[in-house]
Amino acid sequence: MNKDFSEEMTARIAQVQAIIEKYLPREEGRQKTVIEAMNYSVQAGGKRLRPLLMWETYRMFGGRSEVIEPFMAAIEMIHTYSLVHDDLPAMDNDEYRRGKKTTHAQYGEAMGILAGDGLLNYAFETAAKAFELEPGNAQVGKALSVLAAKAGIHGMLGGQCVDVESEGEPVTEDVLKFIYHLKTGALLESSMLIGAILAGATLSEQERVEQAAGELGLAFQIQDDILDVVSTTEKLGKPVGSDEKNHKTTWVTLFGVEQAGKDVEQLSEHSVALMDALVVKNEFLTWLMLDLIHRKS
Repeated sequence: MNKDFSEEMTARIAQVQAIIEKYLPREEGRQKTVIEAMNYSVQAGGKRLRPLLMWETYRMFGGRSEVIEPFMAAIEMIHTYSLVHDDLPAMDNDEYRRGKKTTHAQYGEAMGILAGDGLLNYAFETAAKAFELEPGNAQVGKALSVLAAKAGIHGMLGGQCVDVESEGEPVTEDVLKFIYHLKTGALLESSMLIGAILAGATLSEQERVEQAAGELGLAFQIQDDILDVVSTTEKLGKPVGSDEKNHKTTWVTLFGVEQAGKDVEQLSEHSVALMDALVVKNEFLTWLMLDLIHRKS
């Protein structure tokens, strides 16, 4: 990784972290336990990839307002809720993530379910605060619609449903692509598309950004499949080999590690090329996209 990029990345993640923490709920009242579990889940670490992609896309199109901030916090809450529920015994049954106990392992299964529910609901409470920041901004409503759709039955949730139904069953390339585009790609599309919308990008620019983000999501998930095979628990921060344990068809089981690596390269190069074809530029965003694909953890 380029040293300058690495230092800039560390600085920007710290900025994103501060924004997210500003919007976390206070741990008080009779429902304090579930709020503690929600905040524990969000603060367990992570790359803050989705809010970072949102922010950098927003900046690329000239966005400079704080209106982006509630959406940055909201997208991370939605991503975190999905992980909390993914880790549950009924799903992947994982007890560690990012080197820490998962939410259900720390607070119990019932509170894990409620913490995920709480994060999803609170994400929309948070995003709605953008209306207060800029009451006359018509793009806020459109951004909120994108946030909802990409997280729901035609987005991430829909992909997870097909993923669960496919466990232990033979899965074709088309079905796997469908799962990956929705389960992983939808929130990346949401992140970058919301950034573009709130910054006033044209419809054609929004479409290009959405396509680039979708291909980035597919490459990201294939790289995740590769790491589940070749990485270690220490490097990854979560158990490796979970796909095999859960009898899941992945890009690696279909095509092997070598071909999967080539597909990651091809998809990521095309994703970056789509962004490079735009009139506006953001060198850091390009670096970020490439770094995500070539990550080792």
